[in-house]
Amino acid sequence: MARVTTANSGRPGTARRRRGRGDAALASRRREHLVRLAAGLFAEKGFQATTVRDIAKEAGILSGSLYHHFDSKESIVDELLTAYFAETAAAARAAVEAGEDARATLTALVHAAFASLEPHRAAITVLQNDWNHLRSTARFAYVARSEAEIEALWVETIRRGQRDGQFRADLDPELTHRMIRDAVRAAVRWSGRGERTDAARLAEHHLGIILDGVHAR
Repeated sequence: MARVTTANSGRPGTARRRRGRGDAALASRRREHLVRLAAGLFAEKGFQATTVRDIAKEAGILSGSLYHHFDSKESIVDELLTAYFAETAAAARAAVEAGEDARATLTALVHAAFASLEPHRAAITVLQNDWNHLRSTARFAYVARSEAEIEALWVETIRRGQRDGQFRADLDPELTHRMIRDAVRAAVRWSGRGERTDAARLAEHHLGIILDGVHAR
């Protein structure tokens, strides 16, 4: 019987390319796995308290093997923080660009902030626990810039609400945003531990306090 061949059969280069793609995909999965493990340790122990050895032990590998994927634990934090800021900034811009009034926009911003807690628990914990370290390290200079970009969107929303008469004129917009932001981030320590603390419910409760206060009507 005649042998059926294809255009690529018998070509060593094709096999090597396939192996190369497979190896790259495997390396990518291993890298993602290490980031998830490290994220859990950062959230539990803090970034500065977590060592490369801790991460390697959690992954069941030698410390030296970790350096095949990351040159330092700072590189892992970079991935966590850049992903957090990219997603958070995009969500904030989408809320602002939706064209709703200031109250509806603020509502969308608060919901987006609470929705970021679970997928970015480690990044938020690092920002809370290690802010002074990040601020003093040149490689993390983008953190302050990213915070400022997101804050500008919130502050303009609050100012627009003041101009339109929806929000109190005596509020300091920057201070108001930072108090909301820090209250949301603090919830990362206990949110997601039951039906009463899911992101949407937390956001609605938080908005009730922000927009309507706690006094009886």
